[in-house]
Amino acid sequence: MFNIKTMNKIAACGLDLFEKDLFTCGDDLNNEDGILVRSASLHEYDMPENLKAIARAGAGVNNIPIDACSEKGIVVFNTPGANANAVKELTILGLFMASRKVSDGINWAKTLIGEGDSVGKLVEKGKGSFAGNEIAGKKLGVIGLGAIGIKVANTAHHLDMDVIGYDPFISVKAAWELSRFVTQAKSNEEIFASCDYITIHAPLTDGTRGMINKDTIAMMKDGVKILNFSRDALVNDDDMKEALESGKVSCYVTDFPNAKSIEMKNCIAIPHLGASTEESEDNCAKMAVNEISDYLLNGNITNSVNLPNVSMPKTADTRICLIHKNIPQIIGSISTAIGDTNIENMLNQSKKDYAYTMLDVSGDVSEDVIKKIQSVDGMIKVRVIK
Repeated sequence: MFNIKTMNKIAACGLDLFEKDLFTCGDDLNNEDGILVRSASLHEYDMPENLKAIARAGAGVNNIPIDACSEKGIVVFNTPGANANAVKELTILGLFMASRKVSDGINWAKTLIGEGDSVGKLVEKGKGSFAGNEIAGKKLGVIGLGAIGIKVANTAHHLDMDVIGYDPFISVKAAWELSRFVTQAKSNEEIFASCDYITIHAPLTDGTRGMINKDTIAMMKDGVKILNFSRDALVNDDDMKEALESGKVSCYVTDFPNAKSIEMKNCIAIPHLGASTEESEDNCAKMAVNEISDYLLNGNITNSVNLPNVSMPKTADTRICLIHKNIPQIIGSISTAIGDTNIENMLNQSKKDYAYTMLDVSGDVSEDVIKKIQSVDGMIKVRVIK
């Protein structure tokens, strides 16, 4: 029986996928084998020795201590693409809101409460203050062509925008899904220099932190509109505030409000609603449950952020799953430790500093063999599945 601790409310349609005779779920379990989490921070969480996997029901994993998990042999999963349509739809809404001053107009209209029969005339008199622009024919730059960025780019093309996108790490699958009418830029600078609208769909890394700043904004058109539905730290708040006040940036739409951005002039701050749809939460929950179940039951890894994707059909009585450092000669050391045990199938993959090896072996594996494998230099975690 595996214990799965839920750190946030997880959609029931996902939890129902757990086999009832093999898994117990709850928010009050101890010594858990797995964790399901959405937004709760695990950086200060005291992870038990028994913990084998964490599945984030969403794409971002900033709330999980990835490096610490890797060192302890804890596989961290996310659910890429499960909320992509929800974020795409909100991004498209952001394009319209940035163009048509809808939120300002709605707020102003509410000030007319109590004006009685005069409301109609007052609306006609005041609406000129909220005139905007159409997005058709304008140029949109999409930074990051992952699951969300591609959907935004393709949809914007169908809204008659001229779309250009950039992603130095675009996958083959993503490239196939990208509309042939979307121009692929050679750099972010090309987008900065040419676009009327810029939307960011890049992960937060050391290389992307503060990517929208005084220097990059200076490359942009006067009056550019910027949308951020990825992470607040991708934008330098102080530089954005200055650009909004000067008019260099005419509107900033962010799904990640903070103490600085909610006070900015011409900033539309949305309270992190990107993935807040019933459909998105259901999709994320189902994908997270399937990932953590397949790993705990079969040792297969899909959509891990800290370990390679490794999956193979079980071909023998016993499966040995090994998380270890990606160092030379370790596979030879593992084979030596296995000794005379017959290996029927084996698969090894690496991801940066870490690697994962699955061995299907005949019969049972003795405790002595397991101890020898655990003693291999660079070995982090050994797990036997029968």
